[in-house]
Amino acid sequence: MDIFAILAGLSTGFVLGLLGSGGSIIALPALLYLLHVEPKSAIAMSLGVVAVTATLAAVNHARRGNVDLKVALVFASFGVLGTFTGTRLGVAIPAVVQLSLFALVMYAAAWRMQRKPAVLSSPAAGPTLSADGTLAIGGCQHYFSPCMAYIALAGVAVGLLTGVVGVGGGFLIVPALVLLSGIPIKQAVATSLAIVAANSSVGFAGYLGSVPVSWDIMAGFTAVTVLGSFAGARFSSRLSQESLKRSFAWFLVVVATYILFKNAIGG
Repeated sequence: MDIFAILAGLSTGFVLGLLGSGGSIIALPALLYLLHVEPKSAIAMSLGVVAVTATLAAVNHARRGNVDLKVALVFASFGVLGTFTGTRLGVAIPAVVQLSLFALVMYAAAWRMQRKPAVLSSPAAGPTLSADGTLAIGGCQHYFSPCMAYIALAGVAVGLLTGVVGVGGGFLIVPALVLLSGIPIKQAVATSLAIVAANSSVGFAGYLGSVPVSWDIMAGFTAVTVLGSFAGARFSSRLSQESLKRSFAWFLVVVATYILFKNAIGG
């Protein structure tokens, strides 16, 4: 790998460890444009890279008690069903469609990261405000509580997206967890990593046998990504996440525009 691919791998892991999302959004363009992997193979390999990295990061968080295992189990259980279905769709549809959808997802992620939390009023009973200003629908006290049904539906939707375009979906999972379960943002980030690990693992498995995988490129990229994730986790409490999110959002806009441009000219 050249120096730019190594930096991209480190950045992938750093962002994933720091924000609990965004790993595959860097990994896929890096595999495509820096390592010149074919689009469908790049989608599959980015899922494999993020699966390994997110798993290690999630285990680290779980040891410290940051992962809400109950919420993660429900979200991931339904998420993997959506993910596997998404991979079947992803294998069938043209790569140019997948990459265009991926670029649109990047725009959505950038918008989500730039958007300021809404200021909401909180009645005495019912929905409450979470620490970052988002709406929290009570707490998920048991597996059959109403919020668990919403979490299951969100899991299927994010899983479909993961399978079709090859994104872990952390930028959607984190706000969904805060909104639907009311868990603190730090715990939501850690729980998101566990869900991303499950979805990405199933997504990678779903593409195996249908698209070629360059195992040596994937192994090298994964190794530097894992190193980056450890650095991201270490600095997560020291850096301003809001400033990082705004900077990362503009980066996503630039890369998404480049992907759409390359698709338009057939590059």
